[in-house]
Amino acid sequence: MTEVDGSTELADLLTARIEKAGGLTFAEFMEACLYHPEYGYYTSPRNRIGKQGDFFTSSSVHSLFGRLIARQLEQMWQLLGRGDFVVAEQGAGEGHLCLDILDALAEEAPEFYQALQYKIVEISPDHQRGQANNLKRHVENGRIIWCELDQLQGMQGCFLSNELVDAFPVHLVDKTDGQLREIFVVNSDAGFVEELRAPSTEAIGDYFQLIGTELCEGNRGEVNLRALDWMRQVAGLLDKGFILTIDYGYPAAELFSPLRRNGTLLCYYRHQSNENPYQRPGCQDITAHVDFTALQKIGQQQGLTDLYFGEQYRFLLGMGFLEALIELQMRETDPKKAQALRMTLKNLIMPDAGMGESFKVLVQGKNVGQPELVCARKIQDINLPLGMI
Repeated sequence: MTEVDGSTELADLLTARIEKAGGLTFAEFMEACLYHPEYGYYTSPRNRIGKQGDFFTSSSVHSLFGRLIARQLEQMWQLLGRGDFVVAEQGAGEGHLCLDILDALAEEAPEFYQALQYKIVEISPDHQRGQANNLKRHVENGRIIWCELDQLQGMQGCFLSNELVDAFPVHLVDKTDGQLREIFVVNSDAGFVEELRAPSTEAIGDYFQLIGTELCEGNRGEVNLRALDWMRQVAGLLDKGFILTIDYGYPAAELFSPLRRNGTLLCYYRHQSNENPYQRPGCQDITAHVDFTALQKIGQQQGLTDLYFGEQYRFLLGMGFLEALIELQMRETDPKKAQALRMTLKNLIMPDAGMGESFKVLVQGKNVGQPELVCARKIQDINLPLGMI
């Protein structure tokens, strides 16, 4: 039910909208909470990322994350012939990942830096202001522009996203007595409550056919139809190059496992997670784990080739995480600071308390053949002791 410690304006608007429509799909409710032009979580001014916000991202942990991605981008540039190259990032947050990538390339790959155009697709005016402030030097160097998604038509380069797809609105579904039902949000004297109805669109049933997995009896799950539309659009915009998607999620068989009875929907508020999306409307993040099988299936339909899929820790180790960590520690003369650095960077690769296993990396290619990417380097080929982490 609704707690009146969020945006009361948004709660009132949602109540009126539900009253008029007779109920909203959860996807419609979630979209309003996150993206309402005035009161949405991502569109209104607030601290979202970092210690003062509600959650951390990999790029907010340490600049090494962006530096390693920069190395993969440089190889992609080489594979495309070392000419003009576009990196398009959608949902760039405060611009920290873009900053770390461009700082690294300016220092380590100046020729690529000069050939690069970094295009940011951002719907949040609040985020755009933060990006412009944080990226001022690279904007002045002519490396960054902001654009709409459809302005990327015909791009050659790499389309990059980090924790974007998990924030797309999802349909909530439930399976009882063999019937797939959709969760709608309705009004009650106690606030917002759920009601099971027939699916609002046949696309929900089509989704499970696409991924080749069914929702188990008695389970709840999320169907991210927006992710399918997004992948179709991005694949259509790309003329030649790569799509690099980083997010937390699973293949479909694991995402819809019988053990995951309540799905993956979570809310984040001041670094505390909860499972109640009906409180604090517009003032807490609402997310669901990404179905990477769905992204791969749609990509294949659109002419994309799967080039890499794996856990974030494997991706980062392949890109030289260990070597970079050792180099950073050698520069640090204070043992306490070296230990603190090591503990900070562990968050990027540790499988349990960190981000190393829950986050996945998917690289798809279009009109690039089957190149062997640097990130695919096997752990056994790294000639350094794992005990140094």
